[in-house]
Amino acid sequence: MSVARVVVQPEDFDLGREIAALRAGDAGVGAVVAFVGTVRDRHISHGEGAGSIRSMELEHYPGMTEAAIEAMVEQAVERFDIRAARVIHRVGLLQPLDQIMMVAVTASHRGQAFQACEFLMDYLKTQAPFWKKERTPDGERWVDARSSDDAALARWGIDAPTNSLPAGPQEPRP
Repeated sequence: MSVARVVVQPEDFDLGREIAALRAGDAGVGAVVAFVGTVRDRHISHGEGAGSIRSMELEHYPGMTEAAIEAMVEQAVERFDIRAARVIHRVGLLQPLDQIMMVAVTASHRGQAFQACEFLMDYLKTQAPFWKKERTPDGERWVDARSSDDAALARWGIDAPTNSLPAGPQEPRP
């Protein structure tokens, strides 16, 4: 069974089912590494407390987003000699505790799998064309990329500023 490497969807996902499909029939898999991101109820870098985030809305450009993530996955395959990878990223309105995204990687050895998963996470954080809007008790705000995200990507030898993304699909980012 062939598993799509990149999926952008509003629906939730089942991590166990996704990993089972990713490694199905591949006896060469010696390691599986997965990361699941969830929506927090606070914006840590703003020093906010619990309940400061009521919801988050994610927007993207269909087609462009999947192509950009697919290129990231291809780089991970080439760099780390992984056997398979799957990235699922949700869009639409999400609540605190909701799963927002998943990266799963299979490889012959754990080191390759861990590195590839971390590489994909760093790349997704800075280069995937998503726009996040948080709803707080004080109103709505676009979430800006952080310089620490650029630094994480730079350790892989990639110099790509987070501010290079175009404005969001429905309204300009401040």
